[in-house]
Amino acid sequence: MTYTESAALMSDMTFRGRVKVAVLKYADSIMIEASSVPAHNTREKWAVLAMQNPDAIAGQIQPPTVMDPAVQTAGSAVTDIALQAAVEGVVNKIL
Repeated sequence: MTYTESAALMSDMTFRGRVKVAVLKYADSIMIEASSVPAHNTREKWAVLAMQNPDAIAGQIQPPTVMDPAVQTAGSAVTDIALQAAVEGVVNKIL
């Protein structure tokens, strides 16, 4: 993707909706993971915030998600599975 295409996707509301779904799906999986998972307390706090305010979290996660190689290759046509992996990768980097 070009910089212009990437910038447009970073604010695309349809794509943000998909990111929000991925954020909520990941937050749910964090909430049920074992407490022995490394950094679980930090991850759980993020998951609670994500569930309480998914729109804001999706807005924060969307720009770095667009920079993921899978998204850069496919753009908004990225598969749900690849988008989920991209979102989880971004969240794991920031936690």
